[in-house]
Amino acid sequence: MSTVPAEALPNGALPVRAHDAEEGAAPLAPRARLLPAMAAVYRAQLSRARVARIPLLFVATFQSIGIMVLMRGVVDGGSEARAVVAGSTVLVVAFVALNLLAQYFGQLRASGGLDHYATLPVPPAAVVLGAAGAYASFTVPGTVVTAVAGSVLFGLPLGQLWILGAVVPLAGAALAGLGAALGLLAPRQELATLLGQLGMSAALLLGVLPAERLPEPIGWARDLLPSTYGVEALARTFDPHPDWPAVGLDLAICGAVGVVSLAVATWAYRRAAVR
Repeated sequence: MSTVPAEALPNGALPVRAHDAEEGAAPLAPRARLLPAMAAVYRAQLSRARVARIPLLFVATFQSIGIMVLMRGVVDGGSEARAVVAGSTVLVVAFVALNLLAQYFGQLRASGGLDHYATLPVPPAAVVLGAAGAYASFTVPGTVVTAVAGSVLFGLPLGQLWILGAVVPLAGAALAGLGAALGLLAPRQELATLLGQLGMSAALLLGVLPAERLPEPIGWARDLLPSTYGVEALARTFDPHPDWPAVGLDLAICGAVGVVSLAVATWAYRRAAVR
């Protein structure tokens, strides 16, 4: 084993042996638990969204109300009016949770921002769930305003709008998971933006238009869209006597799709973070 004279070292310092360095090395911090890490990401994203996304939320709400005003000249009432109001309400969620989240994660991947999250001792699921929850929560004011405005415009009852407390988080989870997966899997930022726009357009065309007026092949595509079951659940509550078992089934399907889409988004985050 070779040795180095003390005179060759600066200030006469003695060489440090390997086992001495190992003994004095500080231990790594323990990995953060899922729930505290998710709450921290959620608060950070929600604070960022309040500053940067308020104008876009206004645009999403104004867009949905404008669509209902246009459809008012075509649809008189009945099941078609319920479908228009429910679809326009969930469209606000699609605009923010799907479209904007796809753009956010696409930009984060393109700019190297994922490297920052990868260095933090937080589970990948905490990053995805925290961001998805923040973007979904951010849609609450817009969905409430749109649902109330649509109910007044088409003469629908307001008494069951409390169901938004279930529709928004479940549809938001499904759409946010889809948006995050699109943004993380897209090879380029521009493609992530395009996919987010296409997803929102699908939610617009397949959610707002009454199902009975759609051709059968397009109806099949509508059944595959995560937001469809949130739209159906909300539309059923506008009936004079809602079919609550059917509402519960739609919400359960929406929740199951949300779990799957968030799991796919978490896998996509792991895949993108290690590249």
